[in-house]
Amino acid sequence: MANTVSAKKATRKIARRTAVNTNRRSRIRSFMRKVEEAIAAGDAKAASDALKAAQPEIMRAASKGVLHKNTASRKISRLASRVKAIAS
Repeated sequence: MANTVSAKKATRKIARRTAVNTNRRSRIRSFMRKVEEAIAAGDAKAASDALKAAQPEIMRAASKGVLHKNTASRKISRLASRVKAIAS
């Protein structure tokens, strides 16, 4: 348990950041799920549209520190290759 005033403030700050990061992570997963569902349905147009919406969201999470930069790039790359595969 935090005893000092500064430790208590740090605990409050951590709780706020955790809430923000949880929302961002959830948002990323939602965007990625839309791409996955479009791929599963075989709808190339919807999949590419969903990917275009998901890319900036994933990179934004990387810039905010929710995801590592390489992890974000890997996720985008794998989704893009799967979208490209159903498009052809």
